[in-house]
Amino acid sequence: MTDKITVRAEAERLFAFFKAAGARPVDADLLQPAETLLDLYGEDIRARAYVTQDPDRGEMMLRPDFTLPVVQMHMTHGGQPARYSYLGEVFRKQQAGSGRATEYLQVGYELFDREDPERADAEVFALFDEVLSPLGLRPATGDIGILTAAVQTLRTTERRKNALLRHIWRPRRFRALLDRFTGRAAPDPSRLDLLEKVAQNGAGAVIDQAGPEIGLRRRADVLARIEALQADMAEPPISRSEAEVLDEVLAIRETLPNAHQHLRDITVDLPGLTPSVERMARRMDALSTAGIVVGDLPFEASFGRTTLEYYDGFVFGFMAEGRPDLPPVATGGRYDALTRVLGRGQEIPAVGGVIRPELVQLLREGLA
Repeated sequence: MTDKITVRAEAERLFAFFKAAGARPVDADLLQPAETLLDLYGEDIRARAYVTQDPDRGEMMLRPDFTLPVVQMHMTHGGQPARYSYLGEVFRKQQAGSGRATEYLQVGYELFDREDPERADAEVFALFDEVLSPLGLRPATGDIGILTAAVQTLRTTERRKNALLRHIWRPRRFRALLDRFTGRAAPDPSRLDLLEKVAQNGAGAVIDQAGPEIGLRRRADVLARIEALQADMAEPPISRSEAEVLDEVLAIRETLPNAHQHLRDITVDLPGLTPSVERMARRMDALSTAGIVVGDLPFEASFGRTTLEYYDGFVFGFMAEGRPDLPPVATGGRYDALTRVLGRGQEIPAVGGVIRPELVQLLREGLA
């Protein structure tokens, strides 16, 4: 069994590797303000984080991740090009009976660079590939930017597109919305019943009949929601052809060059994908220059859709073959939008990743 001292030694080895690559060591408080996390991810984050109350600082969360506090720190100090690495504990709630750790060490590398985002993507991926190479892990890559671009090209309302974009990281909810907006799913009977009552009696009367207000939603919020449902019901469905092309994008799972060619073909029907596909080509060139054999590198268009929602471009992971019981040993990706949100007027392209050293050590012991 892997003990904490051995795992700490492995974490220090990984930390030293990233520092030797030019990263400046940084740390972050164990307790993070809950307000920032809730603003970014909504109430869903409560299901994944440990929440507590501080008499002076209000609601706080045990650090679920390093990236957000590191970005906050960096943007507070001007948002200039930089490389950082860190080592410390993070805390995540797990499903009951999963057996997965709720507290574990995380080692990471973050790169803020304005000059060449695709080269930065390649640098980070190549570093992780190098440090993890003795383990024989299976790499995976994807691009959340391609998915968001595909949604943004749909000929439908901004409200519908924003709803789909908000749920890209929740595949089941995304699918349910897409089926509803395309008419592939039958309308929700309760929604139809509500709108019929509103049409007959007016929204105000329906709210009055529902009884006293309970909870945080005000009357104005409910009225606005009813108006949104009415407006959406009046909209024509997303065309079947557009929905089929989006399904085709979501289903891509090939080697990186083949995936790129497939997506180039799709740009005939979705020309809005062209900038993202061109970035993908530049990234392949940068990966090749960094020593990665791109012809063998897997690409999954849907990869990364169940991780934290700050990734908005290139994403990657490294998994242990034959160990489906283990979470990814390492994950990472691009999060440009996060620097815009936390920069309050400043922004800088950024990409990074994290490694779980206890999994690295576990796999090393298996190879010994």
